[in-house]
Amino acid sequence: MAITKIGLTGGIGSGKSIVCELIKALGYPVFNSDHEAKLLMTENASVRANIKDVFGEEAYSNNQLNREFLASKIFYDESLKAALNQIVHPAVRSTFEEWASLQNKKLVFNEAAILFETGAYKSFDFTVLVTAPKDIRIARVTHRDNSTEEEVQQRMKNQWDDDVKKELATFIINNDNKTLVMPQVLKVLSHLEQLI
Repeated sequence: MAITKIGLTGGIGSGKSIVCELIKALGYPVFNSDHEAKLLMTENASVRANIKDVFGEEAYSNNQLNREFLASKIFYDESLKAALNQIVHPAVRSTFEEWASLQNKKLVFNEAAILFETGAYKSFDFTVLVTAPKDIRIARVTHRDNSTEEEVQQRMKNQWDDDVKKELATFIINNDNKTLVMPQVLKVLSHLEQLI
Protein backbone atom coordinates (compact mmCIF):
# COMPACT_ATOMS: atom_id res chain seq x y z
CA MET A 1 0.00 0.00 0.00
CA ALA A 2 1.40 3.39 -1.02
CA ILE A 3 1.51 5.78 1.91
CA THR A 4 0.95 9.52 1.42
CA LYS A 5 2.93 11.57 3.92
CA ILE A 6 1.66 14.95 5.07
CA GLY A 7 3.73 17.41 7.05
CA LEU A 8 1.68 19.53 9.46
CA THR A 9 3.10 22.66 11.02
CA GLY A 10 2.27 26.04 12.52
CA GLY A 11 4.03 28.73 14.50
CA ILE A 12 4.12 28.67 18.27
CA GLY A 13 0.60 29.24 19.65
CA SER A 14 -1.09 28.61 16.29
CA GLY A 15 -2.93 25.56 17.65
CA LYS A 16 -1.29 22.92 15.45
CA SER A 17 -1.48 20.37 18.28
CA ILE A 18 -5.26 20.86 18.53
CA VAL A 19 -5.57 20.27 14.79
CA CYS A 20 -3.45 17.12 15.17
CA GLU A 21 -5.71 15.88 17.98
CA LEU A 22 -8.75 16.36 15.71
CA ILE A 23 -7.03 14.47 12.88
CA LYS A 24 -6.14 11.65 15.30
CA ALA A 25 -9.72 11.55 16.60
CA LEU A 26 -10.88 11.08 13.00
CA GLY A 27 -8.73 7.97 12.75
CA TYR A 28 -5.57 9.16 11.04
CA PRO A 29 -2.09 8.38 12.44
CA VAL A 30 -0.10 11.43 13.60
CA PHE A 31 3.62 11.38 14.42
CA ASN A 32 4.88 14.16 16.71
CA SER A 33 8.42 15.13 15.65
CA ASP A 34 9.11 17.39 18.66
CA HIS A 35 8.10 14.68 21.14
CA GLU A 36 10.14 12.10 19.23
CA ALA A 37 13.20 14.38 19.18
CA LYS A 38 13.07 14.65 22.98
CA LEU A 39 12.86 10.85 23.30
CA LEU A 40 15.74 10.26 20.89
CA MET A 41 17.99 12.75 22.71
CA THR A 42 17.43 10.82 25.92
CA GLU A 43 17.06 7.21 24.79
CA ASN A 44 19.00 6.75 21.53
CA ALA A 45 22.64 5.77 22.25
CA SER A 46 23.99 7.08 18.94
CA VAL A 47 22.20 10.45 19.27
CA ARG A 48 23.42 10.78 22.88
CA ALA A 49 27.02 10.01 21.88
CA ASN A 50 26.92 12.57 19.06
CA ILE A 51 25.49 15.25 21.36
CA LYS A 52 28.24 14.55 23.92
CA ASP A 53 30.87 14.81 21.16
CA VAL A 54 29.69 18.32 20.32
CA PHE A 55 28.63 19.67 23.73
CA GLY A 56 30.65 17.56 26.19
CA GLU A 57 29.56 15.37 29.09
CA GLU A 58 27.69 18.31 30.65
CA ALA A 59 24.97 17.83 28.00
CA TYR A 60 23.61 15.08 30.27
CA SER A 61 23.03 15.15 33.99
CA ASN A 62 21.92 12.09 36.00
CA ASN A 63 21.44 10.26 32.68
CA GLN A 64 18.91 12.91 31.55
CA LEU A 65 19.34 15.55 28.88
CA ASN A 66 20.53 18.79 30.49
CA ARG A 67 18.05 21.04 28.64
CA GLU A 68 19.04 24.28 30.36
CA PHE A 69 22.71 23.74 29.52
CA LEU A 70 21.94 22.91 25.88
CA ALA A 71 19.51 25.81 25.53
CA SER A 72 22.12 28.24 26.91
CA LYS A 73 24.69 26.92 24.40
CA ILE A 74 22.54 27.12 21.26
CA PHE A 75 20.63 30.31 22.10
CA TYR A 76 23.42 32.64 21.02
CA ASP A 77 25.44 30.31 18.78
CA GLU A 78 23.89 29.48 15.41
CA SER A 79 26.67 27.00 14.55
CA LEU A 80 26.01 24.94 17.70
CA LYS A 81 22.28 25.08 17.01
CA ALA A 82 22.92 23.83 13.47
CA ALA A 83 25.18 21.06 14.83
CA LEU A 84 22.43 19.88 17.21
CA ASN A 85 19.88 19.94 14.38
CA GLN A 86 22.26 17.90 12.19
CA ILE A 87 22.29 15.21 14.87
CA VAL A 88 18.61 15.21 15.82
CA HIS A 89 16.70 15.90 12.57
CA PRO A 90 18.01 12.93 10.53
CA ALA A 91 17.32 10.61 13.49
CA VAL A 92 13.74 11.93 13.77
CA ARG A 93 13.26 11.60 10.00
CA SER A 94 14.44 8.00 10.04
CA THR A 95 12.17 7.18 13.00
CA PHE A 96 9.22 8.75 11.16
CA GLU A 97 9.91 6.71 8.00
CA GLU A 98 10.02 3.52 10.05
CA TRP A 99 6.82 4.47 11.91
CA ALA A 100 5.02 5.44 8.66
CA SER A 101 5.81 2.06 7.10
CA LEU A 102 4.04 0.32 10.00
CA GLN A 103 0.78 2.27 9.66
CA ASN A 104 -2.25 0.68 8.00
CA LYS A 105 -3.65 3.96 6.64
CA LYS A 106 -2.92 5.56 3.27
CA LEU A 107 -2.57 9.01 4.85
CA VAL A 108 -0.10 9.64 7.67
CA PHE A 109 0.69 12.98 9.30
CA ASN A 110 3.89 14.34 10.79
CA GLU A 111 3.52 17.24 13.23
CA ALA A 112 6.66 19.40 13.27
CA ALA A 113 7.21 22.94 14.56
CA ILE A 114 9.86 24.02 12.03
CA LEU A 115 8.91 22.00 8.97
CA PHE A 116 9.61 24.77 6.45
CA GLU A 117 12.57 26.33 8.28
CA THR A 118 14.56 23.06 8.15
CA GLY A 119 13.66 22.23 4.55
CA ALA A 120 11.99 19.01 5.79
CA TYR A 121 8.76 19.98 4.00
CA LYS A 122 10.39 18.91 0.69
CA SER A 123 10.24 15.27 1.74
CA PHE A 124 6.44 15.26 2.20
CA ASP A 125 3.78 14.73 -0.44
CA PHE A 126 1.67 17.60 0.94
CA THR A 127 1.86 20.14 3.77
CA VAL A 128 -0.73 21.69 6.07
CA LEU A 129 -0.06 25.02 7.78
CA VAL A 130 -2.07 26.09 10.84
CA THR A 131 -2.16 29.88 11.21
CA ALA A 132 -3.43 32.42 13.74
CA PRO A 133 -2.89 36.17 14.19
CA LYS A 134 0.26 37.03 16.14
CA ASP A 135 -1.57 38.70 19.07
CA ILE A 136 -3.76 35.60 19.56
CA ARG A 137 -0.71 33.32 19.41
CA ILE A 138 1.13 35.42 22.00
CA ALA A 139 -1.93 35.42 24.32
CA ARG A 140 -2.27 31.62 24.01
CA VAL A 141 1.38 30.92 24.80
CA THR A 142 1.69 33.39 27.70
CA HIS A 143 -1.41 31.77 29.22
CA ARG A 144 -0.27 28.19 28.50
CA ASP A 145 3.42 28.42 29.47
CA ASN A 146 3.32 31.22 32.03
CA SER A 147 5.87 33.04 29.89
CA THR A 148 6.19 36.75 29.25
CA GLU A 149 5.23 38.39 25.98
CA GLU A 150 8.93 39.15 25.35
CA GLU A 151 9.87 35.47 25.82
CA VAL A 152 7.19 34.37 23.37
CA GLN A 153 8.30 36.94 20.79
CA GLN A 154 11.89 35.74 21.20
CA ARG A 155 10.75 32.17 20.45
CA MET A 156 8.76 33.42 17.46
CA LYS A 157 11.95 34.89 16.00
CA ASN A 158 13.23 31.32 15.51
CA GLN A 159 10.29 30.59 13.22
CA TRP A 160 9.49 31.99 9.80
CA ASP A 161 6.64 34.42 9.36
CA ASP A 162 3.30 32.88 8.34
CA ASP A 163 3.31 34.83 5.06
CA VAL A 164 6.50 33.05 3.99
CA LYS A 165 5.15 29.63 5.01
CA LYS A 166 1.82 30.21 3.25
CA GLU A 167 3.68 30.39 -0.06
CA LEU A 168 4.99 26.85 0.51
CA ALA A 169 1.98 25.17 2.15
CA THR A 170 -0.45 22.96 0.22
CA PHE A 171 -3.32 23.60 2.67
CA ILE A 172 -3.91 26.33 5.26
CA ILE A 173 -6.10 26.03 8.36
CA ASN A 174 -7.05 29.31 10.03
CA ASN A 175 -7.31 29.04 13.82
CA ASP A 176 -8.20 32.65 14.69
CA ASN A 177 -10.81 31.96 17.44
CA LYS A 178 -13.54 33.00 14.97
CA THR A 179 -13.44 30.47 12.14
CA LEU A 180 -14.49 26.92 13.09
CA VAL A 181 -11.51 24.58 12.82
CA MET A 182 -13.26 21.21 12.43
CA PRO A 183 -14.95 22.00 9.07
CA GLN A 184 -11.55 23.16 7.76
CA VAL A 185 -9.90 19.93 8.94
CA LEU A 186 -12.63 17.84 7.29
CA LYS A 187 -12.23 19.80 4.05
CA VAL A 188 -8.46 19.23 4.00
CA LEU A 189 -8.90 15.51 4.71
CA SER A 190 -11.52 15.25 1.99
CA HIS A 191 -9.16 16.92 -0.52
CA LEU A 192 -6.31 14.63 0.49
CA GLU A 193 -8.47 11.50 0.19
CA GLN A 194 -9.37 12.59 -3.36
CA LEU A 195 -5.74 13.24 -4.27
CA ILE A 196 -4.43 9.81 -3.28
